[in-house]
Amino acid sequence: MVSSSKVTRIGHIDCPGGGQVWVDGNVLHVGHMRPPSGTSLYDVSDPRNPRLLAEIRVPPGWHSHKVRARDGLMIVNHERFGKDGPAEFGGGIAIYDTTDPARPRQIGKWMTAGKGVHRYDFDGRYAYLSPTAEGFVGNIVLILDLKDPARPEEVGRWWIPGQNVGAGETYPWEDYVPPRCHHPLRMGDRLYVSYWHHGLYILDISDMSRPRAIAHANTSASFPHPTHTCLPVPGTLRGRRVMVVADEDVAKLYPAAPAFAWVYDITEERLPVPIATIRVPGADPDGAPQPPMSGCHQPSERFTGSVIPFAWFAQGLQIFDIADPFAPRRVGHYLPDPAPGAERASSNDVTIDDRGLIYLVDRIRGVEILETSLF
Repeated sequence: MVSSSKVTRIGHIDCPGGGQVWVDGNVLHVGHMRPPSGTSLYDVSDPRNPRLLAEIRVPPGWHSHKVRARDGLMIVNHERFGKDGPAEFGGGIAIYDTTDPARPRQIGKWMTAGKGVHRYDFDGRYAYLSPTAEGFVGNIVLILDLKDPARPEEVGRWWIPGQNVGAGETYPWEDYVPPRCHHPLRMGDRLYVSYWHHGLYILDISDMSRPRAIAHANTSASFPHPTHTCLPVPGTLRGRRVMVVADEDVAKLYPAAPAFAWVYDITEERLPVPIATIRVPGADPDGAPQPPMSGCHQPSERFTGSVIPFAWFAQGLQIFDIADPFAPRRVGHYLPDPAPGAERASSNDVTIDDRGLIYLVDRIRGVEILETSLF
């Protein structure tokens, strides 16, 4: 362990690198980065001695690096990963019955054209996806009803006008990065949608069959990193409604200092306004360009109060308190040793469970199980 503050490691899982971690009950779900590893399920009832329950594999040319689960239903993504492997496997999501987590049973698959599905949200009934789709350039927003998980049904979809070239829309981005929905997150009747180098959107989904954009903001290309996650904060902080927006430290439009996160005031949701930045002290000493994956990646989509853990790539776990949204404070961190063969950490995703334990996955190898008194 390189350094730590107010965070203690209590367990470790030696497993292939992961793209996402999620806990449902006492089961940790790990979506792995590279085939043949797809999804692994671990019993973390005793977090000091996690126990492998099941492994799901995927064929070459595809990966299944995202996972969400709730009440015995697990959703994993299928996305093209390279050019090899069976085309008939197909991109989309696979749906599993995990009421017996030692024996996950696939009960459905929703397939889409093109590369497949990237990241998504799931509330137990509806999945909010970021698929490629027939006739569209890049990924779009799609809402899927899993009332009958064996027969998922599309409810609605949304895209930036110009993406639907198959329907004759004029494509206006020939000299820019193609649009790409990274993933939507739901709170109430809103979807908070990250759209890569095309910024962020807030969608009204009070009528799910007709999502409607009510706001848009973009810090690119002034800040050349793509918008990765738009995380709304329940309630208010200092009387304001806020949203944390993480840029990902990859796919830079030009060489630049490491990516960071923003705090947006969305009290007037039609006009999101950035009011603060969230930065790791010392990670950007002089504003000079640094290699990709030096900076921000992903906040925990589960958090407690105003304290939010982040997976910060080479900076490991970073924990911030945004009780004062105008002045976020770093309150803890944990920088793990690099994975075997790696030069530095590559913390890719983080989540917490009902006990307040933190699960931090490295994209190269391993999951750290951590505890803190900060929540």
